Amino acid sequence: MTVDRGTETGDEAAVDDLRRTALTDHHEQAGAKLGPFAGWAMPIRFAGTLDEHAAVRDHAGVFDVSHLGTVFVEGPDATAVVAATFTNDPARIDDGGAQYTLCCDERGGIVDDLIVYRLASDRWLAVPNAANTAAVVRALELATPDRDATVHDRSGEYAVLAVQGPVSLDLVDATLATLDAGTGLANGTSSFGVVPVDSAAGSGWLARTGYTGERGVEMVVENAAALPLWAGLVENGVTPCGLGARDTLRLEAGLPLHGNELSVRTSPYAARLGWAVKLDREPFRGSSALAAIKDRGPEQRLWGIQVEGRRPARAEMLVRSSGATVGYITSGTVSPTLGRPIALAYLDDPLGPGDRVEVDIRGRPTAGEVVKPPFLRRDG
Repeated sequence: MTVDRGTETGDEAAVDDLRRTALTDHHEQAGAKLGPFAGWAMPIRFAGTLDEHAAVRDHAGVFDVSHLGTVFVEGPDATAVVAATFTNDPARIDDGGAQYTLCCDERGGIVDDLIVYRLASDRWLAVPNAANTAAVVRALELATPDRDATVHDRSGEYAVLAVQGPVSLDLVDATLATLDAGTGLANGTSSFGVVPVDSAAGSGWLARTGYTGERGVEMVVENAAALPLWAGLVENGVTPCGLGARDTLRLEAGLPLHGNELSVRTSPYAARLGWAVKLDREPFRGSSALAAIKDRGPEQRLWGIQVEGRRPARAEMLVRSSGATVGYITSGTVSPTLGRPIALAYLDDPLGPGDRVEVDIRGRPTAGEVVKPPFLRRDG
């Protein structure tokens, strides 16, 4: 995510007219710093971004990401609708599985990247990025004529909580046990698996997915269950975290963000996400354009840059090699874990790992080395 710079000025008026999650009132009472993001009032930080970042790397943190969409595709032809809309092949996963995929336009540009969950053979859950939910819903609906399936956008009816960190699974299981949801659900679910959760506070699903590079889960639960679940996690020692830490964590893990690394102006092959595009099946939205892009190869590719010195590179800063402009930064920060500047950037082909470049940081050429993300590899 891109934190709106206005959220760091102390101006709270910007969030007054925004959508609120089931936990927003609780976050305000807890003293969280709220800011506008994709039309929602979201917690940017609680105790502080660096402390929250460290909590996820060393222990466990919980994020309210209820601004994400919750879109259900239901009916006998639900799998066919998902297959016709997204780039990956849903036939490759069974009931109770999840899959990273992309929604592209007819030119092969990335409308959104998301995870889809196969709850049953005739029921799927898609969780798009907040700003792209409407576009993903429209794309799914375009695939429904002549197919026995319906699309239900229930965004706002569910809360989405992400619990991440080395001990997150144990703490999630302890919390769910206190809510009469059973035992061992988190530890008993394999990576990219999804299982139903029925608790005393409400029902939903638990998935072994995340966006930090750490092991963890993401839970989609009815709004009524959000506060009991959040409070139980915090009581069990999980640190409340805001979107500021989520951004530094995902950047250390080398994970792209729509609006920064991904957009309709970029293709999966430029973003090095071609592994999530399965062309050896029935045509899907954008498949003809994607096949052509794959054949000719992208002009630029997304790589990491380890920047020398202490000054961070920021989005839109230019990258040069031998005096020529060869690309641009999409995201950058000083890695809290590594203690050095890191960045993601689109670079002209054939630049790649091991090449030396310079980043124009406010008029000062700063040396860096091209690397293949992630910058920090963890047991996720």
